[in-house]
Amino acid sequence: MAKAGADTPLMQQHKAIKARYPDAILLFRVGDFYETFGEDAIVTSRVLGITLTKRNNGSVDSNELAGFPHHALDTYLHKLVKAGHRVAICDQLEDPKQAKGIVKRGVTELLSPGTATNDKLLEHDSNNFLAAIHEENERYGLAFTDISTGEFFIAEGNKEYADKLLQSLKPAEVVFQRNKQKQFKENFGPKFYTYHLEEWIFSEAYATELLLKHFQTHSLKGFGIEEQKLGTIAAGAVLHYLRDTEHPNLNHITSVQRLDEADYLWMDRFTIRNLEILGSNADGGNSLLKVLDNTVSPMGARLMRRWMVLPLKDMERINERLDAVQSLILETELRKQLQSLIKQSGDVERLVAKLPLKKINPREILHLAKGLGFAEKIKAQCATSSNNYLKRLGDTINPCHYIAEKILKEVVDNPPVMISKGDVIRDGIYSELDELRRIAHHGKEYLVEIQQRESEATGIPSLKIAFNNVFGYYLEVTNTHKSKVPPEWTRKQTLANAERYITPELKEYEEKITGAEEKILKIETELFEKILIELQEYIGPIQTNGQVMAILDCICCFAENALQFKYVRPQMQEDATLALKDARHPVIERHLPVGESYIANDLVLDKEQQQIIILTGPNMSGKSALLRQTGLIVLMAHMGSFVPASSATIPLTDKIFTRVGASDNLSGGESTFMVEMNETASIINNLSSRSLILLDEIGRGTSTYDGISIAWSIAEFLHQSSHQPKTLFATHYHELNELEEKFPRIKNYHITNKEVGNKVIFLRKLAPGGSTHSFGIHVAKMAGMPVSLINRANEILKQLEDQRSSGDIKDQLKQLPVQKMQLNIFDIHSQTFDEIRTMLDGIDINRLTPVEALLKLQEIKQRLN
Repeated sequence: MAKAGADTPLMQQHKAIKARYPDAILLFRVGDFYETFGEDAIVTSRVLGITLTKRNNGSVDSNELAGFPHHALDTYLHKLVKAGHRVAICDQLEDPKQAKGIVKRGVTELLSPGTATNDKLLEHDSNNFLAAIHEENERYGLAFTDISTGEFFIAEGNKEYADKLLQSLKPAEVVFQRNKQKQFKENFGPKFYTYHLEEWIFSEAYATELLLKHFQTHSLKGFGIEEQKLGTIAAGAVLHYLRDTEHPNLNHITSVQRLDEADYLWMDRFTIRNLEILGSNADGGNSLLKVLDNTVSPMGARLMRRWMVLPLKDMERINERLDAVQSLILETELRKQLQSLIKQSGDVERLVAKLPLKKINPREILHLAKGLGFAEKIKAQCATSSNNYLKRLGDTINPCHYIAEKILKEVVDNPPVMISKGDVIRDGIYSELDELRRIAHHGKEYLVEIQQRESEATGIPSLKIAFNNVFGYYLEVTNTHKSKVPPEWTRKQTLANAERYITPELKEYEEKITGAEEKILKIETELFEKILIELQEYIGPIQTNGQVMAILDCICCFAENALQFKYVRPQMQEDATLALKDARHPVIERHLPVGESYIANDLVLDKEQQQIIILTGPNMSGKSALLRQTGLIVLMAHMGSFVPASSATIPLTDKIFTRVGASDNLSGGESTFMVEMNETASIINNLSSRSLILLDEIGRGTSTYDGISIAWSIAEFLHQSSHQPKTLFATHYHELNELEEKFPRIKNYHITNKEVGNKVIFLRKLAPGGSTHSFGIHVAKMAGMPVSLINRANEILKQLEDQRSSGDIKDQLKQLPVQKMQLNIFDIHSQTFDEIRTMLDGIDINRLTPVEALLKLQEIKQRLN
């Protein structure tokens, strides 16, 4: 006997499926709704803001329930994934009308932040990477794939390189071995969305098998990754995870590329943060990416971001880009044409990636075909360029004439978004479809035609055609004319004054018209599927087109920037002097107040005379800006971009290190000084002869003497190092100016200023020689510190300067007299009180009447308010 209150068959089915996906929210299709139950329902209602109900639906216990209509899936799905949840979509796998018993259901897709393909889940200008990481003996293998574009990268290196890639490419989700969760968080922080997999997945044999099966090759040599054991294991984990999350159709992942540390200029995550390359450290601030990215397509925007965090280190490739930029600056018409055509092509990479995923709609198919037409024009335009690189890029474009023409010929000019809406295939393509459409859309005309023909043939002028649910279509004849009815008509109904008949022709037409709509949709769907199947053969070429368009977009963008912002071509040298003339900060100069121009500066660093510059100057004078602009200019040159200067000679640089500003890592339990020392240690331990080092205010996080000692020893180490890296060292420790006297390649510079009265004006100009004054008190005054506080600071400063030679600063401070504090409103800093004091000084109390005194008191009170 069944237990009372046992689960219904539906809930038993739900529990069985949910058990296979315990860590995902299960969207369970029931009729026209996606339902969630239990804990899933509680989370779903909270994230989506939908009603949570509690009802007894045949389960042992009453069950929480939250659901939404199936057609609203796109609206709600992205909210769940964006909130960091894995979502399993469980659909009905058979027609409920034909099901015997409970409808068969199964999970058709499992979505997580790293496997998203829905447009609402994606940022058009950045990749949505799923990453895997695997570690053995302090070496790391990484893999990154974006299933919305088909890009697949692998890399291998030490912890710093792994950290740099994770921070730069910012994967939406990272998978790793189950037992490495704590290690990952300690090494790379808690900011990533992560998922752990079983340990057995991370084996070289299993990974190699998966990769060979996916790419249908006999070895991995063709991809150049056969020796990257750890990277291969990570790549295998990515493919396993995608298969595990119901993503079997990955034909658009056609190759895998290596991200070799040796190919790119190194910037650790501190440098990417300190130089504000991808984002600003301040709310609402600007970044280099924001300023330089004037691309016209999503593909170009994504590639620009990657070029920025992975700048080239190969002289030939850098000059190849610079030559192309120079050509496009001169070939104005070609540049304008390319940008126009690329812009109209849309997001080719993401459109073609929808083909194997079977998520492309008729409108997108038509856009893809039009994009192939634009690709053909881009190819023709590139052929007219004087630049060989642009010509080669054009040569790799494949317009795929056959499939493009087929789509344009067969798909209507303005198709609906969904195939189920119909009217996707043009007339004249398939005769049966045309006939069915004629029946469905022109049924009344056909009935009138039958009526007129039969009326003439029988001589019955009052003949009518009508329809009811019992007989379908019928002919109605009044009793007056029933003697004229032909014998082949079949009588179906007798009325008081008429008879109703059917004919073989009417019956045949009825069968056609009642099934026409269904048959039209079936035929259109089949014809559309055939187009999709044929398109699968063109995924590779269309992806290549998208990649070429992205490169052209970035190079056109560089040319536009050079013209618009007055950038100049950098002269790249193997190991020459870094010489910048009239250099500017590319971000700051774009956001100056109207009418204000950026103060440009010259800078020279070499290994013979001026390896290290000790930069002093007033606070707020622009020392940090000078450091940052130097780093950004070197970075831009290695991207293949022109730079903000009137001339620039830039040595091939392998690493840019920065220690700019300080920020507490309180969540990690680290102080400002600890963060500062960690970052500086990273620089000291990884520098090379081609490195550029930018140091700002080293040692300020500790006591003065400790700070000076550390800063001095760092400068000395960099000078005496066999690598002799080019270094800019900004400091407020004026004692470091003494280094120039002791070391031949250390030179002092300062940022100039001018004092007018008791004010300081920052001239922001670099000049030889050290500075002995930081103007910190002036800056405090500009910030709005109370006048009394500023006056007291000046008193202390004067006494310390007067006693400078008399010994320890602690002894000097001990000897300072304490300022007498009186409860006197006139010692308060406010300008209002100064005005009141002046007013009171001018009053003759002996002549003041009581009324006048009250009025004066009222006036003082009003001023205070």
